[in-house]
Amino acid sequence: MLKVGVVGLGNWGTALANHLANKGYDVLGWEKNPQVVESINATHVNAIYQKDVVLCKNLKATSNISDLKDSDMILLVVPSFALNSVIPQLPINDDMLIVSAIKGLERNSLKTPIDYVLSTFNNVNKNNCAVLSGPSFAADIVRFRPCGVVSAGFCEDTAKKVANIFTSESMRVYFSTDPIGVEIGAVVKNVIALASGVCDGMELGESAKAVLITRGLTEMVRLGVAVGGQEKTLFGLSGIGDLILTATCDTSRNRTVGKRLGKGESLQNIIDTLGSVAESVTTTPLVLELAKKHNVSMPIAEEVNKLLKGEVKPIDLLKDLMDRPLKFEY
Repeated sequence: MLKVGVVGLGNWGTALANHLANKGYDVLGWEKNPQVVESINATHVNAIYQKDVVLCKNLKATSNISDLKDSDMILLVVPSFALNSVIPQLPINDDMLIVSAIKGLERNSLKTPIDYVLSTFNNVNKNNCAVLSGPSFAADIVRFRPCGVVSAGFCEDTAKKVANIFTSESMRVYFSTDPIGVEIGAVVKNVIALASGVCDGMELGESAKAVLITRGLTEMVRLGVAVGGQEKTLFGLSGIGDLILTATCDTSRNRTVGKRLGKGESLQNIIDTLGSVAESVTTTPLVLELAKKHNVSMPIAEEVNKLLKGEVKPIDLLKDLMDRPLKFEY
């Protein structure tokens, strides 16, 4: 039986851990919150995240990260802001398969999660690493509703191996050899989803939102290609697919933040009452740093960053984008 160690049992981590446990794997999830650990082990319910769902009995939890040392596969699902505090603690050995389902950047190095793992551990073989991403909400995964995602590895065999591990009757997994493209799509789509939420919060209409999402995709492609990803990847599930879902659906936390900002609510109050992490809040300035490093223009991301910093109001964001000089579309 495949032994899987899941690092992080928030909404997304719990959903993926339960998905794998339901496939019959021996799944042990690490979580720093003792309430989560105790409730999963005692009642098969995560008392804080996905608390309306009874979890598979193959899923167990621990608050001791060293308990994952015997895992055949480590699945990373912590918020990106926790990368530099959690990743160095991992009990990683040479033979482990390492999969990241994190959608963000490490805040000090601007590295993608799997690249940060590789820079942290000298004994990790990049050919044993992969990323998993695509249009899939935790609420759907944990209830086994159908979805499609992509597994991307530095070598095709690993990408296929991860795809086989995750594939089920409810999850179709495609594979790719472009992990950086997949990770950049996962990062940037959250920023554009926040901007899309601002449109809805201001009741600007569907036409405005369509323009914003389309031009947001352009920014995503620019950055993805600049850092070494493939353009076609950004037009796939982990790019435009995840962007469409996150930027248009009420379930999206990032879109929800934007929508509430568009209605005039303060960012601090939104963060205090959201109940879970919206990656765009911490990732947007990091995306812009990465874009600056590679000389990439990202006007939508720039306006979102100004809004999050309180430098502009929602109406100013719209005006700044509409007043930009006319140009060729491509």
